[in-house]
Amino acid sequence: MTTYQVPPSLFRRSFGAAVCLLGVFSPANLFAAPPAPEGTPVSFVNEVVPVLTKQGCNGGSCHGKATGQNGFKLSLFGFEPDEDFEHLVYEQRGRRLTPSAPEESLLLTKGTATVPHGGGRRLEPGTAPYEVLRSWIAQGMPNDQADPARPVLLGIKVLPEARLLKANESQKLKVEARFSDGSTRDITHYASLEPNIKGMAVIEEHTGTVTMGTRPGSVAVMARYQDKVSVFRATLPVGASVDTLPPERNFIDKAIFARLKEIGMPPSALCNDTTFLRRVTLDLAGRLPSVEEARAFHGDRSPDKRARKIDALLESGECADTFANYWSALLRNRRGDIPNTRDASHIQGNFAFHGWIRESLYHNKPYDKFVRELLTATGQSADSPPVTWFRQVNTQIQQTEDTAQLFLGVRIQCAQCHHHPYEQWSQKDYYALGAYFSQIDRTPSLNQMGEFLIALKRTAPSATHKKTGEKVLPAAIGTPAPPLSPDDDARAALAEWLVQKSNPFFARALVNRYWKILFNRGLVDPEDDMRDTNPPSHPELLEALAADFSRSGFDLKALLRTLTNSSTYQLDSSPNQYNEEDGQYFSRYYSRRLSAEQLLDAVNTVTGTTDNWANQPAATRAVQLPDSSYNTGGILREFGRPDSSTACTCERQSMASLGQSLLMATSDQIQSKLGSNPGTARKFAKDTTRDEASKLEELYLMAFARPPADAEKEVALKHLRAANTAKDPVLALQNAWEDILWATLSSGEFLLNH
Repeated sequence: MTTYQVPPSLFRRSFGAAVCLLGVFSPANLFAAPPAPEGTPVSFVNEVVPVLTKQGCNGGSCHGKATGQNGFKLSLFGFEPDEDFEHLVYEQRGRRLTPSAPEESLLLTKGTATVPHGGGRRLEPGTAPYEVLRSWIAQGMPNDQADPARPVLLGIKVLPEARLLKANESQKLKVEARFSDGSTRDITHYASLEPNIKGMAVIEEHTGTVTMGTRPGSVAVMARYQDKVSVFRATLPVGASVDTLPPERNFIDKAIFARLKEIGMPPSALCNDTTFLRRVTLDLAGRLPSVEEARAFHGDRSPDKRARKIDALLESGECADTFANYWSALLRNRRGDIPNTRDASHIQGNFAFHGWIRESLYHNKPYDKFVRELLTATGQSADSPPVTWFRQVNTQIQQTEDTAQLFLGVRIQCAQCHHHPYEQWSQKDYYALGAYFSQIDRTPSLNQMGEFLIALKRTAPSATHKKTGEKVLPAAIGTPAPPLSPDDDARAALAEWLVQKSNPFFARALVNRYWKILFNRGLVDPEDDMRDTNPPSHPELLEALAADFSRSGFDLKALLRTLTNSSTYQLDSSPNQYNEEDGQYFSRYYSRRLSAEQLLDAVNTVTGTTDNWANQPAATRAVQLPDSSYNTGGILREFGRPDSSTACTCERQSMASLGQSLLMATSDQIQSKLGSNPGTARKFAKDTTRDEASKLEELYLMAFARPPADAEKEVALKHLRAANTAKDPVLALQNAWEDILWATLSSGEFLLNH
């Protein structure tokens, strides 16, 4: 174990500099030998750095950010202790530490705010964190990074791992660490604690105490110590009696209902046929059910009609359209490498890529084959459409990060510059994954304007570590590097690892994605941020879904069939007195706004209009559009159709805005559709063969898949009858129908999938 050494630069300074520094480095505080410390030597790696992390000193908003803070920089969360030692001990000629008078050290006087500190008071004299730093300074700032006798951290564990708590009840946590010398130590005073939902629990860092709030639900408390993490899960149950449950139709219901019983949260009842038909048609076909479908479904008395409807929708081309729209956005099928550009020369590749995605989904290509073909694509888009992905995802960084996020459910971006703050992934893991893409040769196509030829360079695959400059060989996350030669396609090795049924990430990531599509919240949420510190709401269910998906041969339609046939999917969205605040347990269906594409198509259905799209057949629906170049304004832009510039579903905006309200109320787009010729309002006004009540029923079946209620019918018919007294009854009747159409489009029932 080495102790503090005076930097040689101090002895080489000029006389003038020496005079200036006398007030800081006096014989009393620097050159005199520090007093012999008492007690066990303090470990810089295992004690000092974790204290700095726990007190927030090396966080991303303080000294841990890339440029540091006020001239003092630390590595983010202490992942680079060698750098931290340099900054603390040697930087600024050692002015931050005073071994002969530890309490006078700038590190402590700033931390206790004795000296003004922009970060406020972070340390209290006499507490364990303060004493660790004071003792380390008094001992001469020993650096045990290279000491072979220093125990190396192997892992940590929070005790207890989980507990049911009452409102405002507290639980004191203990964090244990396992070291390479076989020892287990209580490191609660050194571990940082952080809840994943801040409003549900309060953490007292100094005592390791978690106090629940009053909102029912589960909160995960992450403990971090050095580069290891562990999680404690606290649950505040509702505590009601769960006596009546919907029927268990498959293993999904068994898991969901068991959890609801455990926390005492009675679920809502099953939804009615009208709600189910509209919900499942929007989810699987991306459109409203037709009037004929609604009437046929309501007239069908067979007990399996919901299952048969699901099967019919899954086999339709509209289902392929809907999910091609989803995947096309995630796979960045856009025109132009620069945001907000529309490169017309890319149209051939875009259309070919979208067509390949749609055909793959329509024919139910196994998901593992779909991913394999994408990652290993070579040639040009005319012959191999998935190479279009490499046109947009055109750097090794993008290829690495998109692959991890899309197919592993892991946001590995942070690890490009430093160890992932909430996960086990290191910078080396990041560059090892990126090395699989190092052989790609991307050259402009000679016979396809704007497109590229993807080939492989004959070179041994590797990547260069951004920080160390070392050569990193390909290795999938958490696995050893396989031997690969210059003649191997490293991407094929990556794809082979990805799709193995033993891969713990691949199947879980996909089933969680599809769960999010149908239930409006992932079992892990966000759905592409799967990590130990963001645990699933139902861990056993996630594993069961992943195992079932793997056994099916990665059958996407079978997965959708399992999800939509569950009673959980078919629950009503209306809350009962116990589950109104539920946002984790799926005790009711979570309503959501129609997507931008669904909304535009629904507006066209109700108003009897269509849109004309460049280079598209007549009557093309918005959900069928092949790329993001059509997001030029109106509903698609205002309601958040993604621009396909990232691989994150967060790019699709679902929040309500004033602009959306104004668009639906006053925009030329809506007004022109309401008064279109031929359109629904004009057609109804001119139709003298039917009474107004039958037309109103048709409208309600179009918009809501149900007939109007008596009160709704009475108000609407009264408004229509008033047109008879106008000077121009025909024009007044059309205007009255336009009013009713507008009220329909503006209603919450129309705008939401519930």
